[in-house]
Amino acid sequence: MENQIHITYGITAFEDLHIELTEKQYSSVFILVDSNTKSFCLDRFFKYCPIKVNAVLNMAAGEENKNLKTCEKLWHDLSEHGADRNSVLINLGGGVVTDLGGFVACTFKRGIDFYNIPTTLLAMVDASVGGKTGIDLGPLKNQIGIIREPENVIVDAAWLNTLPYEELRSGFAEMLKHGLIANPSYWDSLKSLTQLTPQRVENFIKPSIEEKTKVVLVDPHEKGLRKILNFGHTLGHAIESYYLTHTKKPRLLHGEAIAIGMILEAYLATHCSGLAKILAEEIKKTFVTFFPKVIISTTDQNGILELLRHDKKNKAGRINFVLLKAIGVPHIDVEVPQALFSKAFEFYHST
Repeated sequence: MENQIHITYGITAFEDLHIELTEKQYSSVFILVDSNTKSFCLDRFFKYCPIKVNAVLNMAAGEENKNLKTCEKLWHDLSEHGADRNSVLINLGGGVVTDLGGFVACTFKRGIDFYNIPTTLLAMVDASVGGKTGIDLGPLKNQIGIIREPENVIVDAAWLNTLPYEELRSGFAEMLKHGLIANPSYWDSLKSLTQLTPQRVENFIKPSIEEKTKVVLVDPHEKGLRKILNFGHTLGHAIESYYLTHTKKPRLLHGEAIAIGMILEAYLATHCSGLAKILAEEIKKTFVTFFPKVIISTTDQNGILELLRHDKKNKAGRINFVLLKAIGVPHIDVEVPQALFSKAFEFYHST
């Protein structure tokens, strides 16, 4: 069934994967890696899941490679190695690999099976779970894609030890979001952490995935409830896209941009959905504890706001936001007066 979500945890999951791939008798097995996971993760994968593969497919790392050109290369690679409709693709990597690899699998010969093995915190708690596959269209995030669950998601926290701190922090932003939109006690637990290490966040991975899967199972195609997962992403995605295309600007990881988006949208919520100002301040204080502020000039703000016109949640020209009424109480499809945007950036920059 399309709304089933299969997730297995820990090192023993690789043994189960080996058995499952053998039992399904795929005609050929392919693994997709990027330049990072090829160096830091591939050997470990083969150590614990010593399967025979027909080819390891490679792509360059980074959001800037999450595009149709990379897909075309991988489709050609699959064809040249004799992939057919009974082949399977294993996506070993972060959110770019699982998003793009899933889309490649869903579209090759009208769809082949795929598995996700997320190697970043962001991919574990967000990107690889929920069936969203896709690519960017120029600077616009995730404009092309398909919703289809992988056969399984194998989550092993040991991969976190391969990550730089910035990548760990990026995934932590999505975990904080899960608390803000669905679970106040979870939010309180996360914001009380004094430092981010793989060991500190490991115990929170499964609860975060469970919060997301509860939402996705109810609304797999984002007709209603699933929209709450977009809190912080309307402005956050625009910020991420803007900084991605302006190479002289500092590069922002997904979670870094979404953290800013959640602060901005917390301010908007105080005017548009009744969020108490003291809670907006709490949200800002929490995020700036973990994420250093980025100075966003008025010119940059205008460029970011221009990108809002292309947000996927827009309807009939309206820019729809997910805002909070309280911690754990989201409000979907909120239209925000444009005059508030500049004040939201002032709120973000203020001490």
